[in-house]
Amino acid sequence: MENKQQNIIIYGAARCHKSQYYQSYLSDKEIDFVFFDVEKDALAAIALRSLYESGKLHFPTLVIGDKKLRNPRDHEIDKAILKLKI
Repeated sequence: MENKQQNIIIYGAARCHKSQYYQSYLSDKEIDFVFFDVEKDALAAIALRSLYESGKLHFPTLVIGDKKLRNPRDHEIDKAILKLKI
């Protein structure tokens, strides 16, 4: 099966409890993702700002495939993941 890791990105911060929750949620489901700490990675911060018209650093934001989710609920994450057919 094709590696879908690049299709799930979490933009957050290590200190952020919601960012930690999303990492745990996906890990518990054994779903691969990439985490970018926007407070420590300037390029990740620029990438996150580019997702929003306001240019603000809205985190945590999950990008699943072509879907952008800001502070999503579990069912929203699951729905977006199902569309990836992981």
